[in-house]
Amino acid sequence: MPETLITVDNVSKKFCRSLKKSLWYGMQDLGNELRGRRHGGDGELRPDEFWAVKDVSFELKRGECLGLIGRNGAGKTTLLRMLNGLIKPDRGRIEMRGRVGALIALGAGFNPVLTGRENLYVNASILGFSKQEIDARFDDIVEFAGIEEFIDTPVQNYSSGMAVRLGFSVAAHLNPDILIVDEVLAVGDVGFRMRCFEHMLQLKKKGVVIVFVTHSMIELPRICERAIVVTGGQIVFEGLVEVAIGIYEKDVLEASCEKPHSESPAWIESASLIDESGRPKCSFHTGENIVIDIRLRSRIFVENARLIVHINSATTGILGSFSSYHKGLPIKVDNSGTQIILTIRSIPLLIGGYSFNFSLYGPGVSDYWHQQINVARFHIDAPPIDTLGYGLCHSIAFDHEWSSGIG
Repeated sequence: MPETLITVDNVSKKFCRSLKKSLWYGMQDLGNELRGRRHGGDGELRPDEFWAVKDVSFELKRGECLGLIGRNGAGKTTLLRMLNGLIKPDRGRIEMRGRVGALIALGAGFNPVLTGRENLYVNASILGFSKQEIDARFDDIVEFAGIEEFIDTPVQNYSSGMAVRLGFSVAAHLNPDILIVDEVLAVGDVGFRMRCFEHMLQLKKKGVVIVFVTHSMIELPRICERAIVVTGGQIVFEGLVEVAIGIYEKDVLEASCEKPHSESPAWIESASLIDESGRPKCSFHTGENIVIDIRLRSRIFVENARLIVHINSATTGILGSFSSYHKGLPIKVDNSGTQIILTIRSIPLLIGGYSFNFSLYGPGVSDYWHQQINVARFHIDAPPIDTLGYGLCHSIAFDHEWSSGIG
């Protein structure tokens, strides 16, 4: 049975919104620790405190890669800082077995005054490597980073991309048992990112545990089969990465608000997804039919109204739009209500979270009446996508054929 390298057991961390109170609470906690009491008090929130991470638990065994996703402020980086030992949890237990290589913040661990060469040796020495061991790996680290010309330049003169190159190369080439990567790869160019993913896949095969944080849902499946979705400091889902992506993107869309109607003659009362039997449904596979039940209502009788529909991706934005007028449907609405059934056949979308915008117009170009934004949310959770160039990727499954010939 593979060895467990990371154990996180009911871990929580709280912060304070007030600087003055934070300093005072910090002194109180330090005093409690010196007297052998629990760090962080009795676990209750004091005035102006909040839980940045709350009751998080998971385990990772050799060769596993965990994706950690969530909106900004969800608690991902706080959790990683606890994993790396930079901050202490207020409750719970973390066990890390083996050498940890971490790239959590841009330029973290680098002294800006020192050169790239000097920073490389300092970081490797902190991890317990002798000068001879660093010398043996030096050329591979610098070559992977691709900054041979600038290795003797002070790091403060590096671009953000150069700093990421060197930081990742150092963290990944010094034989880590655990590799923690937090979003910073987004700064690198495409060629370097693909080299990083290839290297991380090799590390996985050698039994290295990887914890990977990203906001790019294209990058996540490249190395992860399992993911955790974090919202408000708590785990809301743990499981297959394809399902996690849909839940995360749906959460992103739910953060948007809809525009309320004011004194428009007609408005959109509701829009909900159903299956072909009329039952609620929000999870689909690529190629399935999607059916939306739209209810309209008005103060007075209106006719020749128009519905305009936009399909949104949480990460890509608006993918396309169409209108009822295009299909020749005249819409009549009165105060008893009107039902519209919209069927989208063989949806060509790939794994991810999606939603609809519905806009209601009168017959004239400027007759805007009402809009609902990011409603009828759904996710596509199958079939799997391939992000390394061997299959379907991104948002749309294009129907296509190939042929080849010689000469």
